[in-house]
Amino acid sequence: MRLNLSDPTPLEYFSVLVQSDEQFPLLEAAASIAQDEYPDLDVQQVLGDVDQLLARLKRRIPADAAPLQRLRALNQFFFRDLSFGGNVNDYCDPDNSHINVVLRTRRGIQISLAVLWIELAQGLGLHARGVCFPGHFMVKVNLPKGQVVIDPFTGQSLSREELAERLEPYKRSSGLVDEFEVPLGLYLQAAPARDIIARMLRNLKEIHQAQEDWTRLIAVEDRLIILLPEAWGEYRDRGLAHAEQGHSSLAVSDLETYLVHAQDALDIDAIAERVAHLRRAKN
Repeated sequence: MRLNLSDPTPLEYFSVLVQSDEQFPLLEAAASIAQDEYPDLDVQQVLGDVDQLLARLKRRIPADAAPLQRLRALNQFFFRDLSFGGNVNDYCDPDNSHINVVLRTRRGIQISLAVLWIELAQGLGLHARGVCFPGHFMVKVNLPKGQVVIDPFTGQSLSREELAERLEPYKRSSGLVDEFEVPLGLYLQAAPARDIIARMLRNLKEIHQAQEDWTRLIAVEDRLIILLPEAWGEYRDRGLAHAEQGHSSLAVSDLETYLVHAQDALDIDAIAERVAHLRRAKN
């Protein structure tokens, strides 16, 4: 029997990383997303670069430093000394979601900056998590005397009043006012690592859809479907992208998967019609 000693493909590698919710390496999974754009990327090198930053940071902090002291040192190091922050000049650049580029340019979007910040915070022993706040990813740290919520785009700590103010437009647009009032704490629950990676991928998906970049969109959908195998809408969107590329058989397969599992969806008739059209075009 011949052993297969070839390296895993980027998609196979990603699949192994995201198998288990208990052992989910957030930074490694996030960094691996960039392999679609940078096929020669060494993800372990990216992890090593972050480890070096953590080692530099630890040398600044006394071993017996209190959690609040460690948090302040982290924010000074990350946001001020290294000048990590939001890419306000080109927010829709896909590279804002590629951890290897964010490390080099020190510019990104909230969620990519948050992934790096969380890795450093946890390396300092802080209880830090991401928060899928509506429209704006946040990070939070639980300290002995309370919780601190930080905007990773700017490094600003946000009060309850400021967070409530940021929620207002979302609540109005969603009809969540008056009798449907939802406590602020529900919006500040810790996001599982799987949800964070899904949000990163969907940010890229939105960019590629807007640019009608079907090849890159399909690559993102491949990862989303591995990450969330029962997110049936992703099969639909991948199928439609395959159709745009002229991949009729792949398109039909994905769209039929969607039709079987999303029977109550509002677009079922339109998708069924698209499948019939693709089948006629093949024959």
